[in-house]
Amino acid sequence: MSPEGDQGPEEAPELRLLFWESTARCNLHCAHCRRLDADDASSADELTTDEARRVIDSAAGLGRPVIVFSGGEPLLRDDWEALAAHARRRGLPAALATNGTLVDPPLARRIADAGFRRVSVSLDGADAATHDALRGAPGAFDAAAGGARALRAAGAALQINATLTPQNLPQLNALTDLAEGLGAEALHLFVLVPVGCGLQLGDDRRLSPAQVEEALEWVCRMQARGRIELKATCAPHYYRVARQWLARREGAPAGGHPPGQADHVRAAVRGRGCLAGVGVLFVSSAGEVFPCGYLPVSCGSVRRADLGEIWRSSGVLRRLRDYELLTGKCGCCEYRAVCGGCRARAYAATGDYLAEEPMCTYAPGRP
Repeated sequence: MSPEGDQGPEEAPELRLLFWESTARCNLHCAHCRRLDADDASSADELTTDEARRVIDSAAGLGRPVIVFSGGEPLLRDDWEALAAHARRRGLPAALATNGTLVDPPLARRIADAGFRRVSVSLDGADAATHDALRGAPGAFDAAAGGARALRAAGAALQINATLTPQNLPQLNALTDLAEGLGAEALHLFVLVPVGCGLQLGDDRRLSPAQVEEALEWVCRMQARGRIELKATCAPHYYRVARQWLARREGAPAGGHPPGQADHVRAAVRGRGCLAGVGVLFVSSAGEVFPCGYLPVSCGSVRRADLGEIWRSSGVLRRLRDYELLTGKCGCCEYRAVCGGCRARAYAATGDYLAEEPMCTYAPGRP
């Protein structure tokens, strides 16, 4: 995790999302957690309230990024309300990522009053058996679903997050129904990045590359129906799959699809896949800065340098922004400018964050 050599400042893109691991503490023991430690001892060096305020102040000079309060379990910090208010004063939207199990009606009201743009709750299956097995706690599903209902009753905008596994892949339709039934505005599906505890998961609990393709095709089909906002996360090759899906539809016989359906996919496919270091940044509980929460290559520390200076000058981030540096099949892929491959999975597989994405089945130049 040692930092790579920095370079002088140059024009940097606007920061879109700042993920702040507000604490490493958590009340669950998830099998796919990006951390190996989630106890009180691991949080001894977490940023103080004043240090966190300074990070927010610096982020306000990098555009208007959404600050995502994540963890661990961010609700275990005592100052989350004060820091959400500080972000609001600086004109920055904030979001909260919680496992939902601690949320009861009074806490849901406090969360809603804090003004978070959106609150995400993790549900990794459409039933208790599937979710609880991954989250390592019996009753976690019922508690998270209850937390989601309390948040909606309090008026918070709700998002459901789910990490895709072979166990919940057959449940995607049911999971969508569950998210809609809970009143969620969005369902975000995460493709596992093997770091932390996730490195210890067996193949029976990780999707194969072919299963990832299957899931991304399903996302395109469901997006076309326009029922709920669907997003594939940590799945940059969605942007390739969606373009291929749209091309097949445009070549289909007239009258084969209801008019306007593909517009939902066209809207979702705008942008680029992997945003690590390009539009996304991650600050750990101890202030270490990484391109994303799953890519353990340090770009510096907010305790030693200003966040804005790190964003503009880090050699790691500048290399991630140069698509010409990608190697392997990502380097010669015609979709590299819209996909880019997951840099964190490349690093996990090879130790090189510019190597090819290991979970992609596409052969560049294939018709």
